[in-house]
Amino acid sequence: MNSLTPREIVEALGKYIIGQQKAKRAVAVALRNRWRRQQLSPDLRDEVLPKNIIMIGPTGVGKTEIARRLARLVRAPFIKVEASKYTEVGYVGRDVESMVRDLAETSLNMVKSEHREKVLERARASAEERVLDLLLPRVPKSAAPATEEDRQRAADTKEKLRAQLKAGKLDERFVDIEVKEKSMPFGVISSGGLEELEINLKDMLGNILPEKTSRKKVKVSEAMALLTEEEANRLMDMDKITKEAIERAEQSGMIFIDEIDKIATRGSGAGPDVSREGVQRDLLPIVEGSTVSTKYGPVHTEHILFLSAGAFHTSKPSDLIPELQGRFPIRVELEHLEKEDFVRILKEPSNALLKQYTALMSTEGIALEFAEDAIDEIAGIAAEVNRRAENIGARRLHTVLERLLEDISFEAPERKGEKLAIDRAYVREKLSDVMKDEDLSRYIL
Repeated sequence: MNSLTPREIVEALGKYIIGQQKAKRAVAVALRNRWRRQQLSPDLRDEVLPKNIIMIGPTGVGKTEIARRLARLVRAPFIKVEASKYTEVGYVGRDVESMVRDLAETSLNMVKSEHREKVLERARASAEERVLDLLLPRVPKSAAPATEEDRQRAADTKEKLRAQLKAGKLDERFVDIEVKEKSMPFGVISSGGLEELEINLKDMLGNILPEKTSRKKVKVSEAMALLTEEEANRLMDMDKITKEAIERAEQSGMIFIDEIDKIATRGSGAGPDVSREGVQRDLLPIVEGSTVSTKYGPVHTEHILFLSAGAFHTSKPSDLIPELQGRFPIRVELEHLEKEDFVRILKEPSNALLKQYTALMSTEGIALEFAEDAIDEIAGIAAEVNRRAENIGARRLHTVLERLLEDISFEAPERKGEKLAIDRAYVREKLSDVMKDEDLSRYIL
């Protein structure tokens, strides 16, 4: 369990997200409470439940990014779901329990990847030996017993081949390898277009399905990749991985429920509101704490952290059913982004947009520079278009920059070696027509 302090968490989030201090502080405290809970005695630890959060704010102000970065910060299993995609039990569509199954899947992939890294060197060494054995000439069984000189000569040959293999000199040679895979005893599923069902059945029946071995002629580079993967799978203890994955999902998993305002009801008592309330009631036991069956085993949801978000333009958190409201005790409102925020977003984060575009153009040999007055103009245009049209927050910067750099991106391969300075005049020249025509800016920016 990560032991970052709330202040350290806020500072780490600040490298990627500008402003929104209230939201950062709220999630930082929620995360720290997880660490605090782990320090308690076992009998009290089970009684302490996570403080789930509702983030309120328009699109593009950082709600999803805060949740995603928080999970990455502590390497916690994380999934984002949209509340509007779920339907009440008895209707066609996804049931709410599927979010827990998705979290278990994400957790397993995360733990499996970590364990794979631990055995990768051993797996590569084993794969290397297998490839060398395939490359070396086979000695007939009827041949005379090898002398010490023969064995030394074979060892020297093998080491020479090993050096060539590591240097990549044998990558284009072909070898025959055996590939093992689980085969379904009935092949009609795939032909029926239900490939996902077949994949799930293979996962569930993995231990009892017969193994099918086939020979393939592949390049040495591909053989190394295939055999390394096979050896890594052989070295990993899947029972241990599955157990660890379930525990991690239960103890540090995060589920981000977006568009929760779309299932809020306003008391009409009929029509779609009834279905939305049904989704809330299905969601309630999962947030309160229940056991969900997954193909990796049961997952208890009591200590999963639920972060939810919504714009709440036409509804408010109090429109959620009272029981669900009680399970999201922390409410935090995110602020609208202004021109000054856009200036900071363009320049300050570790993954700032201007850094991304500059790096992309450098791959074409173009040195792209943005003057301060250009940054100020871009931020001002983004803020103005958000005010006149739909307010999509920081996402507007992507649209403005794509339009601004459209010609440069297209001509980049022919302009290799050039140094291009973007100033306020250039920004106005490229975007003035769109800004003057309000209808055009509505559809283009």
